[in-house]
Amino acid sequence: MSENEEKKVEKRKKIKITPIKHGTVIDHIRKGQAMKVLKILGLIERDIDFIVSIAMNVDSSEGKKDIVKVEDMELKNEELDKISLVSPEATVNIIRDYEVVDKHRVKLPDVVKGILRCRNQNCISNQDEPVKPEFEVVGKQPVTLKCNYCEREMKGEEISENVI
Repeated sequence: MSENEEKKVEKRKKIKITPIKHGTVIDHIRKGQAMKVLKILGLIERDIDFIVSIAMNVDSSEGKKDIVKVEDMELKNEELDKISLVSPEATVNIIRDYEVVDKHRVKLPDVVKGILRCRNQNCISNQDEPVKPEFEVVGKQPVTLKCNYCEREMKGEEISENVI
């Protein structure tokens, strides 16, 4: 057996979740954030007919991480923006025929529009006005957002709890 084949066999021995044929693997999710990612993607509240695999507290070269695999689903840019709010280090792998065809890190946008509610109930974006909630990213570690209407800041749990 060649050295390359031995590495592949060793890598397969470490895999704890079955590989997927088609879909998305969200890797390098912050430890303990996998359930928030599922919630953000709407996979907890709705009835699904595809396989979703979750690995939490997985060893990584940078420490512990979570992983989410979703079969037969490729994420939209809006969903990637939502994930970046709770785990800006996450990587997204698009899988086709068991092979990674695209791999990239989520990118925290400078402005977040229409995907979060402001936590201030009196904010104009929470009233019957025709405006979409809009936030400026004012901090990246931790992610901190400031409402462009009422200037209230949100971070951590507040962000994941207010994803639309």
